[in-house]
Amino acid sequence: MAKWDNMLSMLWMLRSGRKLTAAHIADSLEISVRTVYRYIDALCASGVPVVAESGHDGGIRILESFKETPLFFNAIELKALVDAFKFAQGAGYPYTEELESALKKVENGLQEEQRDDLSRQTSGLDVIAPARPPSVVPLLRDLEQAEKEGRSVRIAYRKANAEQRDERDIDPYGLAYDRNEWYAVAWCHRTQAVRTFRVDRIAELTSTDARFDKPEGFSASAYFRDQSEQGREAAGPLALIRIEGEPDTLNAVCAHWHLRNYLKERTDREAQFLLDVPTMNKYLPVYLLTFGTAIRIREPLELKRRVQEMAHEIAAHYKDDRN
Repeated sequence: MAKWDNMLSMLWMLRSGRKLTAAHIADSLEISVRTVYRYIDALCASGVPVVAESGHDGGIRILESFKETPLFFNAIELKALVDAFKFAQGAGYPYTEELESALKKVENGLQEEQRDDLSRQTSGLDVIAPARPPSVVPLLRDLEQAEKEGRSVRIAYRKANAEQRDERDIDPYGLAYDRNEWYAVAWCHRTQAVRTFRVDRIAELTSTDARFDKPEGFSASAYFRDQSEQGREAAGPLALIRIEGEPDTLNAVCAHWHLRNYLKERTDREAQFLLDVPTMNKYLPVYLLTFGTAIRIREPLELKRRVQEMAHEIAAHYKDDRN
């Protein structure tokens, strides 16, 4: 265990209020008694009032005036915080500046040795952020604030491939980050239904005086799952679909916006899905055919044969084409 991890463990042992001997601490942490006393000196230098009393009733304790334990993190926890910030920044999280400020406060409380170790441990991971309009961050903040206040907003929204944008009033129920995009899940006054709006397609947002009550227990992620369920062709029967391939290829298969909701098991070389037969027959043959020989369908036989038939049909279509 690293030095700072041992010091944290020792600090929590002393927080129990009992007097502990150096030998007891050393045995518990599997370190030497001499190291225990070095840690005591380091904790005292950090402002922790550790007292070592000699004699028959002596021992090591923390003064009762010490009400709160300083915030200590072990090396892996610190690395996780820095890496989480990188992912949040890459996702376009609207409070990355505040998150960075909080992280700097944590880093300022570290010893120089800890800061150097943290820099080494986190230098190997980077998150490549997709290009986004600069307006997305303030839009996310405004939408979240409107959701908290229960206030309707008016948006100018441009659908995919649409030349004109249209205005509509919405009640923001929540935000969701999915497939590298931010979505507002909201009640649309025009359609009188819950809809999703890609935030980067919102050209303008203004507040209104209208108020709304969000449905109790509403979850944006649950809404996305429900939409996928509604995309099924039938309730059953269900078929077990087994697909083999290289890890990267299976990643692409499993990332499909609809299929990923039915993933049941995944290994490096195989992905298993449970999907109703009508949906499987209608959508999967065309989709899986795009992967060519990079995948192999193991089950069910019905799906495998349909892909074979489509491949033969394509080959026959171009058989006599000499150009």
